[in-house]
Amino acid sequence: MFIMLALVIGATGVQAQDQAKAKSILDKLKAKYDRYLALEIGVGLTIEVPESDPEVLDGKMVQSGDKYRIEMGDNIIISDGESIWTVMKDNDVVQWSDVEEMEEGSDAMMSPKDLLRMYENGEFSYALTNEAREDGEVIQQIEFKPKDEDSEYFKMRLTVNKDDESIKRIKVFSRDGSRYTLEVKRIRANKIYDSSYFEYDKSICPTCEIEDIRL
Repeated sequence: MFIMLALVIGATGVQAQDQAKAKSILDKLKAKYDRYLALEIGVGLTIEVPESDPEVLDGKMVQSGDKYRIEMGDNIIISDGESIWTVMKDNDVVQWSDVEEMEEGSDAMMSPKDLLRMYENGEFSYALTNEAREDGEVIQQIEFKPKDEDSEYFKMRLTVNKDDESIKRIKVFSRDGSRYTLEVKRIRANKIYDSSYFEYDKSICPTCEIEDIRL
């Protein structure tokens, strides 16, 4: 009985320690990226769906203040801080929504910097789960698990380069067996962007029909 109690207390202590380590890493990452006035991240996205060949896309994520633009293959997400336009060229559709509506819930579309604020909203449990060498670099892995049992995914894994405190990749594990891996290829900081870059223009997809899904 006493041995079992000691094991439970010990395991709880380790979990708390791993969460504290994870929080320290995340605090440093957030502080680093928050210092940038603007951020452009070149990424590669690998989509793995059960019984299908993996799909690999190249793209980029740009953020300036609360405005952002994400380009991934033929899909584009643009936000001016108030509205979000989701451009799906394959379907000839642009969905127009409000930022406040999209920010509700843990499955909401997140801007690049919002990915580093997940641990602050209380909707996830998280902990440092691994530290190892990869391609000559020391990497640390933090796993996030949504507290919402109805979430579309059951965990996310953030991989960080320990030496320069930068993000290497984010992997999302969906409940349907799909996997999404976002690999960071390059980062460019403090580039100046015109405000029109974060606004939807018909020239982006001339044949697209706009669906206004704002409430």
